[in-house]
Amino acid sequence: MSEAPAILTAAPTRGRRRPRLGFLGVGWIGQNRMEAIARSGAAEVAMLCDTSADILQRAGAAAPDATRGTCLEDLLAADLDAVVIATPSALHAQQSVAALERGLAVFCQKPLGRTAEEVRRVVETARRVDRLLAVDLSYRFTAAMQQVRNVVTSGDLGAIYAVNVVFHNAYGPDKKWFYDPELSGGGCVMDLGVHLVDAALWMLDFPAVAGVASRLYAQGKPLPPRPAVVEDFANARIDLESGANVNLSCSWRLPAGQDCVIAAEFYGTKGGVAFRNVGGSFYDFVAERYDGTKRTVLAQPPDDWPGRAGVAWAERLANGDGFDAEVEGLVRVAEVLDAIYGR
Repeated sequence: MSEAPAILTAAPTRGRRRPRLGFLGVGWIGQNRMEAIARSGAAEVAMLCDTSADILQRAGAAAPDATRGTCLEDLLAADLDAVVIATPSALHAQQSVAALERGLAVFCQKPLGRTAEEVRRVVETARRVDRLLAVDLSYRFTAAMQQVRNVVTSGDLGAIYAVNVVFHNAYGPDKKWFYDPELSGGGCVMDLGVHLVDAALWMLDFPAVAGVASRLYAQGKPLPPRPAVVEDFANARIDLESGANVNLSCSWRLPAGQDCVIAAEFYGTKGGVAFRNVGGSFYDFVAERYDGTKRTVLAQPPDDWPGRAGVAWAERLANGDGFDAEVEGLVRVAEVLDAIYGR
């Protein structure tokens, strides 16, 4: 017998009004982010919206004081300050724009849009209305990734010339819409590769990209540019104008011998640093510094990071932050994804 969901109680805040949040889509990820934000006390869980009555009931048991709705229109009609979006990918851009134009800040699941055009429209809307926009690129907020970024940005590695990023998921998604390119925007590259491209470009302060070459596969067969089916394996080379090279590999259902393989490695003229998962885990990560044959551990489990990105956004929202120009880097990430797909 499963245990009843714990009723969330927010930690107290001092000297400021807690923003009222609406959650659009409260399946597994949406409920996880809702619970993390509620526990932080940074914001109030004011409304839950989902098209599934069963999902809404389950999430609502953890937030009994929140009002309930079924669609974006219900949320836009409510008295809210911001919205957390965890719906299928095809809806992200249009729902984000609608919320922003209503004056709401937005925290959205990745990808923000299926194409660079969609992402650019959301970012430009957030800039125009001066509302805080963030995307749940959650690996940025792991302790291991933070340690790697500290090393990369310190300059201690010298001139960085090679980056390897990998994400192999031995299972693949279980929802049908992931396999419809119109609904998902793509396969494993859109689902997993977005984290990899973001990690590489974010670490290097979103450098200019000189060129992208890629090969996509579905069930072992090469796909043409702008494929009509989603890919389950991809390799890509991203050449930066600095002369550095990023090698990307990602997949669904690769026989990797473990649940997943996740890594981001940065090599420079004076050393290297790496972020990687431990023992095939989706949640446990280590950061290591490389100096010749010497290896130094910078961060290791445990690290309670899921939900941390949403909490950071909610805390900034509570502090009154408006548009953050850093999200403009998401357009460059989306442009690289477009190039990988040949569009």
